[in-house]
Amino acid sequence: MCISCRLSRRTFATGLTEISRQPLRPRKSLGQHFLVNPALARRIVEAAQISPNDLVIEIGSGTGALTRPLLERAAHVVAIEIDPNMIARLRQSFGAAVNLTLIQQDFLTTDLAQVASALHAQGIAFAAVRAVANLPYYITSAAIRSLLESPLPFVTIVLTVQLEVAERITAQPPDMSLLGVSVQFYGTPELLFRIPASQFHPRPAVDSAVVRIRPHPSQPQVDREVFFRWVRAGFSQPRKQLRNTLAAGLQMPKADVEAALMRVGIDPSRRAESLSLAEWIRLARSVTNSV
Repeated sequence: MCISCRLSRRTFATGLTEISRQPLRPRKSLGQHFLVNPALARRIVEAAQISPNDLVIEIGSGTGALTRPLLERAAHVVAIEIDPNMIARLRQSFGAAVNLTLIQQDFLTTDLAQVASALHAQGIAFAAVRAVANLPYYITSAAIRSLLESPLPFVTIVLTVQLEVAERITAQPPDMSLLGVSVQFYGTPELLFRIPASQFHPRPAVDSAVVRIRPHPSQPQVDREVFFRWVRAGFSQPRKQLRNTLAAGLQMPKADVEAALMRVGIDPSRRAESLSLAEWIRLARSVTNSV
């Protein structure tokens, strides 16, 4: 880790000028697509509603397009980047910042609670924790799950993801998705705005969108293992009736599945996309209580 002080605008400008002279070689294996529009970077950061007393976790910092406006707003920024070449760029650009911790590591293997504990041990205090990321597409679902299940009490999570993924995250009945139910179990998502593919280098094949998730202060009172087992089974064949997909996915007699659904007022002929989060929770509670 490298911890140091806030950068002056002149220091920022000097660092960015030096970095811009170095050839940029995005790594396809890491799904790197770098945001090239500073105005959009500021808009993404503004969506996180950061206060001067906040800690921000940034995932996949890349060239530092989001890092700069984050450092200008937050008490401290933890930038997690797997690519050693990008880490070198970030150190050259922002190495003088005392409110920055750089971690060269795969985010999916990073213990965020341990990171926060280390900051506390160094006397670094913060009022709230927020996350901001331009996520590589190939880790999107895993990264979102890691953030939502983290022991850190995130207040807001702002993510740039594929437009299709953003639409699935924020979907509502009758167009719910497994990802939508999973995210909405933990928080309330909003699709804020689209970003054309032309705003990234290299240009991805699809447009992106910025999603803001506000985690619930407390999770629904339900057995999570039962809840997600039934939800995953329900969406295993989303175009088929629930009586069939649940029976196949859970390896249960169809009559037992129908009885479980009817106990909570859900028509067994419905499809998984038509159920609301509240209905899935009601079903999981009923199943748990009937065992």
